[in-house]
Amino acid sequence: MVSPTPNTPPSALRGLMRLLRHRWADGALHQTLPPDMLQRLAQRITASEQRHTGQIRICVEGGLPLSYIWRGAGARERAITQFGKLRVWDTEGNNGVLIYLLLADHAIEIVADRGLTQHVAPQTWRTTVATMTEAFRAGHYEDGLTQALAEVSALLVAHFPRDGFQTMDDSGNELPNDPVIAP
Repeated sequence: MVSPTPNTPPSALRGLMRLLRHRWADGALHQTLPPDMLQRLAQRITASEQRHTGQIRICVEGGLPLSYIWRGAGARERAITQFGKLRVWDTEGNNGVLIYLLLADHAIEIVADRGLTQHVAPQTWRTTVATMTEAFRAGHYEDGLTQALAEVSALLVAHFPRDGFQTMDDSGNELPNDPVIAP
């Protein structure tokens, strides 16, 4: 008599494949975004923030933490968590923007604080994400992020120009400008 082999439920197999994809992507982070690229992006953020009162953060993760994978959470939920964790929501003008990349899922999320959201249509963000996606598919991560920074900067300049406005520290910089590579 041959004993039946248990069938692996499709959801369990998908979960295992997702877990493996996310752990593999964690190891590819530094190849995708080398330190010199991160430094150039930080310089671009610094230059941008001299023209407006907003704050821009970039956060990149190879894969999601295990707890997110097990419960089937996605990039948007994680981006919103990082938005809070990185204190992008806590800017004086409520005009912070997080550009979030999740390499394992090829996901891009832009999370803007309420001060900017009231001025920018959701389609504008979708267009920025589409432009980044196209660049990333071609392997041009720096070009895609640079273009996104330019588009976000233009929106912030249009709605929150510097015009002599100063925050508590005279530079107007409320948050670090270095991209965050989350472990």
